[in-house]
Amino acid sequence: NLSVFFSFLSLGEAKNLPTYPGPNKMRDCYCTVNLDQEEVFRTKIVEKSLCPFYGEDFYCEIPRTFRHLSFYIFDRDVFRRDSIIGKVAIQKEDLQKYHNRDTWFQLQHVDADSEVQGKVHLELRLSEVITDTGVVCHKLATRVLECQGLPIVNGQCDPYATVTLAGPSRQTKVKKKTNNPHFDEVFYFEVTRPSSYNKKSHFDIEDVDEVDKMEIRVDLWNASNLKFGDEFLGELRLPLKFLRQSSSYEAWYFLQPRDNGNKSLKPDDLGSLRLNVVYTEDHVFSSDYYSPLRDVLLKSADVEPVSASAAHILGEVCREKQEAAIPLVRLFLHYGRIVPFISAIANAEVKRTQDPNTIFRGNSLTSKCIDETMKLAGMHYLQVTLKPIIDEICQVHKPCEIDPVKLKDGENLENNRENLRQYVDRIFTVITKSGVSCPTVMCDIFFSLRESAAKRFQGDLDVRYTAVSSFIFLRFFAPAILSPNLFQLTPHHPDPQTSRTLTLISKTIQTLGSLSKSKSANFKESYMATFYDYFNEQKYADAVKNFLDLISSSGRRDHKSIEQPILLKEGFMIKRAQGRKRFGMKNFKKRWFRLTNHEFTYQKSKGDHPLCSIPIENILAVERLEEESFKMKNMFQVIQPERRVLYIQANNCVEAKDWIDILTKVSQCNKKRLTVYHPSAYLNGHWLCCKAAADNTPGCTPCTGGLPANIQLDIDGDRETERIYSLFNLYMPKLEKMQEACGSKSVYDGPEEEEYSTFIIDDPKETYKTLKLIIEGVGNLEQEHAQYKRDKFKKTKYGSQEHPIGDKSFQTYIRQQSEISAHSI
Repeated sequence: NLSVFFSFLSLGEAKNLPTYPGPNKMRDCYCTVNLDQEEVFRTKIVEKSLCPFYGEDFYCEIPRTFRHLSFYIFDRDVFRRDSIIGKVAIQKEDLQKYHNRDTWFQLQHVDADSEVQGKVHLELRLSEVITDTGVVCHKLATRVLECQGLPIVNGQCDPYATVTLAGPSRQTKVKKKTNNPHFDEVFYFEVTRPSSYNKKSHFDIEDVDEVDKMEIRVDLWNASNLKFGDEFLGELRLPLKFLRQSSSYEAWYFLQPRDNGNKSLKPDDLGSLRLNVVYTEDHVFSSDYYSPLRDVLLKSADVEPVSASAAHILGEVCREKQEAAIPLVRLFLHYGRIVPFISAIANAEVKRTQDPNTIFRGNSLTSKCIDETMKLAGMHYLQVTLKPIIDEICQVHKPCEIDPVKLKDGENLENNRENLRQYVDRIFTVITKSGVSCPTVMCDIFFSLRESAAKRFQGDLDVRYTAVSSFIFLRFFAPAILSPNLFQLTPHHPDPQTSRTLTLISKTIQTLGSLSKSKSANFKESYMATFYDYFNEQKYADAVKNFLDLISSSGRRDHKSIEQPILLKEGFMIKRAQGRKRFGMKNFKKRWFRLTNHEFTYQKSKGDHPLCSIPIENILAVERLEEESFKMKNMFQVIQPERRVLYIQANNCVEAKDWIDILTKVSQCNKKRLTVYHPSAYLNGHWLCCKAAADNTPGCTPCTGGLPANIQLDIDGDRETERIYSLFNLYMPKLEKMQEACGSKSVYDGPEEEEYSTFIIDDPKETYKTLKLIIEGVGNLEQEHAQYKRDKFKKTKYGSQEHPIGDKSFQTYIRQQSEISAHSI
């Protein structure tokens, strides 16, 4: 009952990049995030800069094993050609060194010989061969069985292997269109000269020295049709001396980079990249293991005072409030306790606030928890309100620059102001008329904020509005307009011109929603203050107040079902024809896919009429497709009635997982969902997985486990509790210090010691009781994890497919476990 999850977050900027070899000298750069050689994220392009600032966060679950987390800086020239400037590659086992802290990394040269990933399975056998004349020689049999995870070069991978031992190389057959080739070919090499037969040893003295110096080399290549020759994929060098202990050896090995011949490279010439990487690896047990700690956390809303609750204590000990907010919000949402919890911590924060103008303005646990709740519960709300207009802005490209200094040739300032005013007016109207669509959980939280603020500052009539607007406008709508790709409103980063337009709109909407007395003073730029004069009318303030009243009033609306479809996800993928036409070809084509809560469609391009529409109720299963079916990676299948299957290839492993997850969630309640499926395709008259001939044969493999039907809040409560346990365990010294502070406050009622002053402790006795329960629950889970690691250590074999030779993270793990075992003994 144990699952392993990986996740990371990264952000950055670059500085001192090499100048462009032209009169301009500036560059247009973007950065990619890669798992080994597979790109999973790309930043926006920063134009005309040698010190581009990206400032982008990226979070994902990592659906496969990897060796390096890499960051590549690319330059795009005027012909839209991309060239690599340099890279930062962090080995998986080194990620903890840089965990959650800003670090500058020197950019390294990107050398084709160092771009290596994947592993190879070899069997080596050294044997004696006695000739007819009675003399013996030693021969080495090298069996190349298979490879896994080779990189895809220029969209294809046609690999072959060469094997070399002190002489001409031998070559396997080329395997077409696969990065997981099965070779199973054997090559024989003569290791020693024929000599008189000696029963005492495999080798005489002279032979031993000779064998020790020899090594077998296996190189992997991609067969290319380009004039530059075949591309190097990786190599393996093995000294033969290890065969002296055992004449036969079979194992998996990680492929290694090729020696660059001691080329002198100057990394300082390429500049540097600032990153903040958070990497977590959680081992999640079954639910009953977490009951004691989970129960203490879920009671947090009922603890008096709330500062003595387990959830509040987590916020106190974590270095960043965001660290605590993410798992807490997800846990409380999962168990339906988010509104009482946020109401309790918000009410406590309001009581501590002295000035109504600073209410909820800090990065407190309350603010971070509400931000995270809006992200999870409000994603569909953003799709309904903002997406149509954001799409139009991205497609039409109306000039909206109102800074006279930045105007392009031929642009008219007044026309640009009018274009921008129309966009702001439309977005403002659609927001202020969307109150009925605001998710219930957000409205209940806003009602609580409004009541607490109005009660605390009874003389300030506006505080009931500013308490809500500081979240819904400043922390929800304005950021979504500014960076629509981070809120799934656009599949990619907007181009620089569109990004500038969205920045100007976001600033204006943020100011309109703030309800401050002197709004023009909010702008540092004079051109923004001038533009805002268009909106200095009472009708805008009245519309904001009416909207805030609606979303923060108890019993604010009748619960009518919204009939319009909600867009959940869209983007380009490659699909295989389903054979709907009797004589049509079943080829692969790039299509724009679109998923709403009503149907799953695809068309030639975005905005075209759908070529195919699959109602959600007709999606009977969504499962991964084995790569061997079509020799293509990241494929999945959408199974429909009458065993009709749509095969789709996503752009990378993260995107494939996202599509599978959301399609599964939206179709989870279908009454005819399948329990079994075929993991491979039906080709050449039979299913590749079970060899059954009939195309209507029931599946041979159980479907993957069901997911909750609620699309917005698909949360694993056990996983979030495991994350909270990890945080408590990480900050155990602070928990113990907090215990000391409770004792000090209870016994000594004098001036507070400086080392305890960072903790909010309103009731020392209640806080101490909660801390005792937390430390006990964390201790029990720590023992379970230690036992799991011991059991894993006993069962794991170095050189297996899961832990190939060359796996440095496993070598580190072995060393740690050996030290623990020695310490225990």
